[in-house]
Amino acid sequence: MNFSETLKLALLAIWAHKLRSFLTLIGMIIGVMAFMVVFSLLQGFNAYIDEKVAGIGSNSFTIMRFNFIDYSNTDKLAEAQRRNKELTFEDIDYLRSRMQVIEKMGAKAGGNQRDIKVGTVIMENVKIDGAEPVIGVIENINTRDGRYFTDAENNNSVRVAFIGADVADKLFPRGDAVGQEIDISGIPYRVIGVQVAKGTIFGMPQDSFVQLPIKTFGANFGGFRGSRFLYFIGTAKSDNLFKDAVEEARTLMRIRRKLTVDEQDTFAIFTPDAIAGLRDSLFGTTFIVILAVPAIALLVGAIVIMNIMLVSVTERTKEIGIRKSLGARQSDILKQFLYEAATLSAIGGLIGLILAELIGVIISSLFIPTKIPWYAALVSIGVSAVVGVLAGLFPAWKAARLDPIEALRAE
Repeated sequence: MNFSETLKLALLAIWAHKLRSFLTLIGMIIGVMAFMVVFSLLQGFNAYIDEKVAGIGSNSFTIMRFNFIDYSNTDKLAEAQRRNKELTFEDIDYLRSRMQVIEKMGAKAGGNQRDIKVGTVIMENVKIDGAEPVIGVIENINTRDGRYFTDAENNNSVRVAFIGADVADKLFPRGDAVGQEIDISGIPYRVIGVQVAKGTIFGMPQDSFVQLPIKTFGANFGGFRGSRFLYFIGTAKSDNLFKDAVEEARTLMRIRRKLTVDEQDTFAIFTPDAIAGLRDSLFGTTFIVILAVPAIALLVGAIVIMNIMLVSVTERTKEIGIRKSLGARQSDILKQFLYEAATLSAIGGLIGLILAELIGVIISSLFIPTKIPWYAALVSIGVSAVVGVLAGLFPAWKAARLDPIEALRAE
């Protein structure tokens, strides 16, 4: 008996018991759906981190006051606060005057949250921060309207603002935001540019911000301390010189702070590789555990299929006897039940995949972008079919070994 005939018999057997087949599929549907939703969330998270790293630039690095490990407990943070001085403009001027393989270096300031007002319209809890004009080049900032800051505007602490798309759309719904004024804590700022919309991540908007020239920000918001700390972003002259640029920055900062050879750094340098490595170290094991939970549902689905196939063998004992008496071989009976189990499981996998895709669309619109690679879709259907084969192996073997005489006597 060839493949097409065996597959046709399997489909006819499934169709003959539609309700039972559907109930059997539920376990596999839930298992595949849960597994693929979790997998797509993890893929989306990793893609988001990689996108952010790529957006900053693969040859960019950040100099900050504290390292990741300094936040591990309160004692380490207190020690780091005593040891690590805050970064200053004198530090970045020192770096700029001596850098060789570093191409650009710019300063940014951590932000505060303020209410933004235009007329009677108020937008609450908008992030306000500051940046030097060179940051627009370093971070590859794309403008929807207008432009980014100039050096003259920063040096003269001009009250201009670069805003996110959400701020522009809410405060200026009927016209162009560029050239208009926004009010922050009673001080007016002229909008000079709007950034291209970036969407949301984990339900948090990425387009609700106002960025000011860093000297304007410092003058109007109380200097650079606490949450308004300074940090630097630098780029290498080429990808090949990236490691040299990082080491140059580290060496210059150590010289600037008069650190001896045996003293540890009193600052931190973050690179894209370090960020990706931290992600993998923090979430690598967690991801495996998270994926293992929905995988249990697949196992439950396989047990259900095995149970139903055993029932099917019992119900169709006489059919098996007739087929054997007409010349069907053990291998034909074995293939028939294996194909039936695999087909049943593959259908469940396909439905689960479709549902996972639909759930992913909803999650992407509300929280984090999800991503199901094409190879994962093929693997999910293939795995579900293999699970079905394994689940149907014993029932099929049992059916194939039935004695035809005994099978014909069955009622």
